[in-house]
Amino acid sequence: MKKTISKILIANRGEIAIRVMRTCREMGIKSVAVYSDADRNAVHTSYADEAIALGGNTSAESYLKGDKIIAIAKSVGADAIHPGYGFLSENADFARNLSENGIILIGPSPESMEVMGSKIASKQAVEKFGVPLVPGINEAITDKNSALEIAKEVGFPVLVKASAGGGGKGMRIVNQANDFFEALETAQNEARSSFGDDAIFIEKFVEKPRHIEFQILADNHGNVIHLMERECSIQRRHQKLVEEAPCPIMTEDLREKMGEAAVNVAKACNYSGAGTVEFLVGATGDFYFLEMNTRLQVEHPVTELITNLDIVKEQIQVAQNERLNISQEEVTINGHAFELRVCAEDPYNNFLPNIGKIRTYSLPQGPGVRVDDCVESNMEIPIYYDNMIAKLIVHAPSREQAVQRMLRAISEYKITGIQTTLEFGTFVFKHPQFLSGEFDTNFIANYFKGEEPVDSFEEEELLALSMVAANLKSSSNAPNNSNQTKSSWVKRRALR
Repeated sequence: MKKTISKILIANRGEIAIRVMRTCREMGIKSVAVYSDADRNAVHTSYADEAIALGGNTSAESYLKGDKIIAIAKSVGADAIHPGYGFLSENADFARNLSENGIILIGPSPESMEVMGSKIASKQAVEKFGVPLVPGINEAITDKNSALEIAKEVGFPVLVKASAGGGGKGMRIVNQANDFFEALETAQNEARSSFGDDAIFIEKFVEKPRHIEFQILADNHGNVIHLMERECSIQRRHQKLVEEAPCPIMTEDLREKMGEAAVNVAKACNYSGAGTVEFLVGATGDFYFLEMNTRLQVEHPVTELITNLDIVKEQIQVAQNERLNISQEEVTINGHAFELRVCAEDPYNNFLPNIGKIRTYSLPQGPGVRVDDCVESNMEIPIYYDNMIAKLIVHAPSREQAVQRMLRAISEYKITGIQTTLEFGTFVFKHPQFLSGEFDTNFIANYFKGEEPVDSFEEEELLALSMVAANLKSSSNAPNNSNQTKSSWVKRRALR
């Protein structure tokens, strides 16, 4: 039976809270914000129809207080809770508690979360559906000597990797056997400290990988589709900074195979709602399942712009037990989209957080420009949470036009008082390797040396590279990194 949702509590903060509230408003659904003491004057509290205090400052004192959030939802008569991403969005116990209290979670079942929340369990589940896996051992290491022998069979370099969590924690690259035991112990200690779970497994280290993910949608009636891919290889510390859709090296054959694999991953855990299946694509064009995120992704706007779909609306409709109203055959790619994460951090100081007060804040405008944010002038950035303050998203008919639109939007985006990743965005969108489409997750390590770039790329060179990118047809489904270009630099330390 269809369920009617008339009021949604958004158990999150910042730009994602407002993002969800906007769709609620368009659907005629009331929204409820919750906020910590640090967020008492945050923009999302005034945008919502109601706002209720959680108290506390840190995440543990506020946005991770599941019992308190459920109590608030019941007190205001909320039918459902949207968890956004982070915080409680992939917490199976929270999902169960919601169900026990008669509140709808706008997300998958706790059982799906548990399967995909463990890298070991998820690999075991998808293997039955023929989804390609990175060579290695897909069970927790119990004996370090046996593990070393397996690592030798797989072949160095290998990754020792935490089963729980993410963000690069509990993960170490091991290049030779002599370093194996030390790396294993370090990864276990870090995993235990970060996630309360020291389960570690081994997989082959994929060299020069690209990080490509597929957005999926599934309903409660057996329908599962994907909404094409996103390229997410521009990363620092295993965390994404620039995303785009579609991927510049994707071929129809590779898209079909990866899309089918992504759908099978969703089927492997009886998934419902919106989720993301992440893959590594090697230099030879082979792809491997990495993990599934059982929630909305930060970078979902680029998929929305190329498919003309509101993914949050789709989530809500599925939560109301409606069927997907679009088939796989009806999903098409319209143009090209980029997203730049605008973070309060200093790219010229190892991307360290640069928390402080925003003095002035002025948004870019014009055709094809979207900003998802939750900040304003004279606002203090809290030290307690993730330092992403906004997402700058652009859309255009082609990749080369989208590049130029992004550069224009960055030049119009004015933030003073703190350092941000905007200048880093200019570096990326002018770099020949990025323009050619021939890059991988080592882009920052290979090209960004922590110093301010000079505009050393001539306009003719940029135009030529854009044209090359537009006509790039990779017969091997993989980039060729043989021609690497580095720019000249000058040191920059002035506070903007």
